[in-house]
Amino acid sequence: MMPPVSASLKLLETEDLQKRLRKIKILILDVDGVMTDGRLFWLDGHGWTRHFHVKDGYGLKLLMNNGVQVAIISAGESEDVRTRMKFLKIEHVFLGDEDKIKALEKIKAATGLEYEQMAFMGDDLFDIPVIERVGFSATVPHAVDPVKARVHYVSETHGGWGAVREIADAIRKSQGIGPYLD
Repeated sequence: MMPPVSASLKLLETEDLQKRLRKIKILILDVDGVMTDGRLFWLDGHGWTRHFHVKDGYGLKLLMNNGVQVAIISAGESEDVRTRMKFLKIEHVFLGDEDKIKALEKIKAATGLEYEQMAFMGDDLFDIPVIERVGFSATVPHAVDPVKARVHYVSETHGGWGAVREIADAIRKSQGIGPYLD
C-alpha cells in the first residue's frame, strides 16, 4: 500500500482554496494516474485492467448523493474504465481523446455550469488546458512537474490510493454537505 506523502491537508484550508471549493458543482477527473495508480495489468481472457480504490468510489458517491456532479475525461479508452464508471453511475464520461477541452466544453454545455464551478484533477500534459480553465485544479504527488506547477493543490495521497477521495472530501467539507467527520 502506498503511504500518503508528507504534505499537510491544512493547505486545503487556506481562504483562497476554500473560496474556490465552495463554488464547485462538478468534479471532473482524469483516470490513469488519478483514479488509478497508473499501472496497467494484463489478464488473460480479459485484456488490460487497472487498480481502482474503493475509497475513491465511495467519495464520489458521497459527492453525487449531495448534489455535486462527477465527470470523467480520459485520453484512454478501455472496457474496464467504462465498467467502473457505469458501476459508479457517473453520467458524464468522455474517453479516447487527447483534446480534453472538447470534452470540457461538452460538459459545460450539458450542465450549464461556469468554469469557476468546475474542479479538475489530472496528472499529465494532456490535462494542462483543462487545469488552466477550471475554478479549482488538483493533481497527485507523482504528476509531471508542468502539471504540479499549474494546479491549485497537490494531493497528500497518491493516485489510485485515495487521492480522489481526498479532493471529494475537501469539496464536501468546504460546502458543509453530507457526512463529514474531522
